[in-house]
Amino acid sequence: MITQLEYAKAGIVTPEMKTVAAYEKVDPTWLCHEVAQGHIVIPKNINHQFDAKGVGAGISIKVNANIGTSDRHCSLDEELEKLDVSVKYGADSVMDLSTGGDLHHTLNTIIGKSPIMVGTVPIYSVATRLLARGGAIADLDPEELFAEIEYQAKAGVDFMTLHCGITQTSVSFLQNHDRTCGVVSRGGSILKRWMKDNGKENPLYEQYDRILKVCRQYDVTISLGDGFRPGCGDDATDRGQIAELLILGELVDRARAAGVQVMVEGPGHVPLNQIEMNMKIMKRLCNNAPFYVLGPLPTDAAPGYDHIVGAIGGALAGMHGANFLCYVTPAEHLCLPNIDDVREGVIASRIAAQCADSANNIGSARNRDLAISKARRDLSWEGMFAHAINPEQARKRKHESESHNEDHCTMCGNLCAIKNDTPTL
Repeated sequence: MITQLEYAKAGIVTPEMKTVAAYEKVDPTWLCHEVAQGHIVIPKNINHQFDAKGVGAGISIKVNANIGTSDRHCSLDEELEKLDVSVKYGADSVMDLSTGGDLHHTLNTIIGKSPIMVGTVPIYSVATRLLARGGAIADLDPEELFAEIEYQAKAGVDFMTLHCGITQTSVSFLQNHDRTCGVVSRGGSILKRWMKDNGKENPLYEQYDRILKVCRQYDVTISLGDGFRPGCGDDATDRGQIAELLILGELVDRARAAGVQVMVEGPGHVPLNQIEMNMKIMKRLCNNAPFYVLGPLPTDAAPGYDHIVGAIGGALAGMHGANFLCYVTPAEHLCLPNIDDVREGVIASRIAAQCADSANNIGSARNRDLAISKARRDLSWEGMFAHAINPEQARKRKHESESHNEDHCTMCGNLCAIKNDTPTL
């Protein structure tokens, strides 16, 4: 098997590269060069058929939606509806984070029905099965974890979050810097506990070449997980986070040398004044690998509204180098997202991506802003709806108002500034 990265290094423009270039309205040869450098990845498993998209510098910011069952709330039909809603409102990928029910059946069903990228965190499945049979984290068998990685790769997963940067070294730096919230990554906490209980090195780091071999075979993009990401603003940019990032930079180089596409995950909870710094540090240490961020969340004080907080942080992160936004929903920190939460989370992140792309003059973002501005100038309601991030919501609010049959809105009525400034309208 030859991966997209290996084709690009050979100067071969693949059908997937042509698809991405057409979507982004960029030159395919330029795109091929950026893939060869590792600045752009095209997460597309050879066993998953869909229209490929790219993630990285110089192209539009992508949005991911997390879906998946839990042991407390398990309905495959509901997760499939979340998939449909994610696609409808503009998600470029979904991650199946299921921890309840028949995990392999759920994953295979989602892959089979998904017209967009699918990502996973393989250690979730292994830990879920372990605890279900009464085991403890210390009993986790690394061979079962590697078998799960291979199973998911063969099944068609396009990118996998693997917490390879949690090592004895990065743990020592974490422990030398007091944290308010400790380790908040589920995968990170599992591996840290396993390492402590067994007195061993992280097998994902120790046997990284084994992972590279599997991922190369199916062209799975590695998403290097940030197991020590800050869980609150007070923990941002501490020694543990940076120590892990240094190791991830090493692993980026090793993946590229092996022909495997790779991106890096980032925080998390970061105060507004530290977001730009975090983006630039990551890009520097990881040789400009695509950066995948959760939010980030610049305040911890808005439970129930964290989709808004994430959009604020995501817009700033995107302007300074983030390439992939993992959505945050109103349910964050509170409960499993429902279908309405998924919709609101995707829309909020799409707004953040639009803001950042417009600021960076990427793709058609500024053209979209200009088109809706001209429609407002012309009092063309259908024009406004056509270019809106969520046309159905815009149309609904207008049609529900007392001025639904008039050219103005109920805010200004006949005092409409545009009508008075342009009396010929």
